[in-house]
Amino acid sequence: MAPAELDALAVREQLFHERVRECIICALLFASLYILCHFIITHFKKHTDFTAVHDDEDAAVNRIALGLCTFTLAVALGAVLLLPFSIISNEVLLSFPQNYYIQWLNGSLIHGLWNLVFLFSNMSLVFLMPFAYFFTESEGFAGSKKGIMARVYETSVVLLLLTLLVLGMVWVASAFVGNDAASRQSLYDLWEYYLPYLYSCISLFGVLLLLLCTPFGLSTMFTVTGKLLVKPRLLEDLDEQLSCTRLEEAAVSRRI
Repeated sequence: MAPAELDALAVREQLFHERVRECIICALLFASLYILCHFIITHFKKHTDFTAVHDDEDAAVNRIALGLCTFTLAVALGAVLLLPFSIISNEVLLSFPQNYYIQWLNGSLIHGLWNLVFLFSNMSLVFLMPFAYFFTESEGFAGSKKGIMARVYETSVVLLLLTLLVLGMVWVASAFVGNDAASRQSLYDLWEYYLPYLYSCISLFGVLLLLLCTPFGLSTMFTVTGKLLVKPRLLEDLDEQLSCTRLEEAAVSRRI
């Protein structure tokens, strides 16, 4: 083989190994987040009738919904921790530029993590969480055979109808706002425009909700802490307290 072909083959092999390494690292990180979120949800989850031993179908539905909620929480936690992870990895690379064992903290890994978080976030918002809610509320179509698959069919149909309803509302809103070719093209281009716009709107709503609820939460926290803690009595006069105690004792003695 020619030297140029050998170099190209070596580059392709290196890219393949880097891709495999990034996939393994992403899988390990997500598995760790999933296990952590599973423990968190099972710790705060209330015991319901779905976990009864005599009802295997409801217990299976509850386990599936729990898995979907755990997946969504893991994705949300990964989205929160992605920016600190990017900053820390950049600082580590700048501090140890020649260290071989930390060269996997590169820009390709961070870019891949951002793409995966974006993909799974949209999938959780649009499909997984509505599916988990409708799946726990479903019981199968009337006249159909009972079982898990009947609930899956009903949930899929309801989710499809909800998706069509949302898309129809978006079309109507787009017709009211603007009826030009650019607005229609933005609706056709679902992946490049609609999903990022939906993700940005939901993120903005979450930030506004956080800014609204944080002051109330802090005030409630300080109020509860003030009730639980004993206030220090540093500026009180002990002689005055002793005299008041003696007067109370004398009054009680006279009454007796």
